[in-house]
Amino acid sequence: MRPHDVPSLLADPETDDASVHWVAEGWPDDIVRAIASLRAHQSERSVRYVVADVTGSEPGRFGGDVDVVRLEAGTGWAAAMNAGLRRASGRIAIVMDGSIESSGDIFGPLERSLADPGAGLAGPFGLITHDLREFDEAPGPGPCDAVEGYCIAMRRDLLVDSLAFDEGFRWYRMADIELSFRVKDRGLRTEVVPLPVVKHEHRMWFETEPAERARWSKRNFYRFLDRWRDRWDLVLEPRPPGDTG
Repeated sequence: MRPHDVPSLLADPETDDASVHWVAEGWPDDIVRAIASLRAHQSERSVRYVVADVTGSEPGRFGGDVDVVRLEAGTGWAAAMNAGLRRASGRIAIVMDGSIESSGDIFGPLERSLADPGAGLAGPFGLITHDLREFDEAPGPGPCDAVEGYCIAMRRDLLVDSLAFDEGFRWYRMADIELSFRVKDRGLRTEVVPLPVVKHEHRMWFETEPAERARWSKRNFYRFLDRWRDRWDLVLEPRPPGDTG
């Protein structure tokens, strides 16, 4: 199926407390592990699990009640994730990578963070920048310049209001940062929220040939800069090039 042919639930009322979304570009066991870990700690919450699969895996591979969106081969990462997010049915939607395993309840902290109307994105791993060129790990909980794509939570109403990843990002790198700036451009915060999670090896990074990942990363970085290079108002502590103040 083509990404934009995926039936959307966003025009319907929310029916769950949360929905959690992955893109499967390989390594289905990682996603199976992640889903099992979340189920173990979701308590009485109603949670929809959604996998946008571009590999042709058997749908039942992820669990009989998982919403598997089967996409045509060659679908880029951002387009695949957007297709999966069209199936969001929860009050909050969580974008996750298969490398993340929960060791406790992640839903409660994210729900509490996103209950603040000024909150846009929340997750356990954040980045800060001063020059829009280099991004470093955020020092701790609180506001950050971008939430990393290992785990990003947002209110569903942002998706209903047309928030989406830039589908020019066919590889995942920088798509999370670009989405964060889209959210901040709406006047909302991006922030680090401590969560009980374990970060395993990121397969897509480590199993991509180094020259290829360098080329794709560079291309994505310049795509980000083309749109946001002068938006110092969106940076927490900006130090524009040449600024000696």
